[in-house]
Amino acid sequence: MAPDDWIEHRRGDGERVGWIVPDGDGFGIVDLLGRRIGDGPVDWLEAEETLEALGIGYLAGRYELTTDAAVRRVRIGEVSTARIVVVADDFGSASAVGADPERFELPFPAPQTLRRVG
Repeated sequence: MAPDDWIEHRRGDGERVGWIVPDGDGFGIVDLLGRRIGDGPVDWLEAEETLEALGIGYLAGRYELTTDAAVRRVRIGEVSTARIVVVADDFGSASAVGADPERFELPFPAPQTLRRVG
């Protein structure tokens, strides 16, 4: 779950794009995976602009998940403050019609074992 002091930010169409977090005299920026963005505190307007520019498109990218067994190519299937679900995407198989790819349930915020590639 997102901490109580995280302030949800939504773009004009109502889609949540992240959170703005009090950080000293400014604000931190947190993406939908629960990860901090940027190097340090910024003002409120910059936090809003950063989240709106980031959008949600990065969720459609390719990721790698490191498990005890291997490093797997995955795509994000579901994101919420309760959990993150990724699906195996070996050779693009996650989007194949009729595919039943392996699913991995991760905690929120996303662990460091999930990283974007490419």
